[in-house]
Order: sequence, then structure tokens, then C-alpha cells
Amino acid sequence: MAKFYGPIGYAVTVETRPGVWEEQITERPYYGDLIRNTRRLQSSETLNDDISVANEISIVADPFANENFHSMRYVGFMGAKWKISNVEVQYPRLILTIGGVYNDDNGAAT
Repeated sequence: MAKFYGPIGYAVTVETRPGVWEEQITERPYYGDLIRNTRRLQSSETLNDDISVANEISIVADPFANENFHSMRYVGFMGAKWKISNVEVQYPRLILTIGGVYNDDNGAAT
């Protein structure tokens, strides 16, 4: 089993002006294990096929991760940010399933 260390992005809702709430991304680093390392090629209507991964990463959860697992948006893995498609709670660990490339607020892949 391969080891993992990288950032996880959380969408935290903050009040930017009185009565205006927006999501801001907060990153926190985590250690864990890479449980499954696979990729799949999805055919689409675009010129190039979409590459997505179906990896599972098991992280050792701190209290912040346990309380905010519903706010997890992406994992930094292999030099890219990947969308978290599923989170399974297995205390004291969280099993993260990641999918396609994460796009920031501007729609750009990061």
C-alpha cells in the first residue's frame, strides 16, 4: 500500500459582507494511504476524452476532518487537484474516493 501526503480543500462558508455568505476554500494537509490507484477514460461530446481516476485514499482524520467531512471538495494528488466524489467514515479514518479534475471558481482546472 502506497503512502499519501497532500492537501485537502474544504469549502467553508464565510460572511463577506453583512448578509452575504460565500464559500471560500481552506486547505489542510493530511497523511494517509493510497488504497486503490486506477484510472478510467470517459468518452464525451468534446474533442478529447475526459480522464478521471477512481482512486481511494484513506486519511487519518483529525477532529476538523471528522466534523467537516461534508465540506471536502478536492484532494491534491500527483500534482493536480481531484474532486472528492465520496467520503466514507471509518473512525479514526476517512476513505476518500476521487474522480475528475477539480475546477476552481473560474471554471479553470487547477
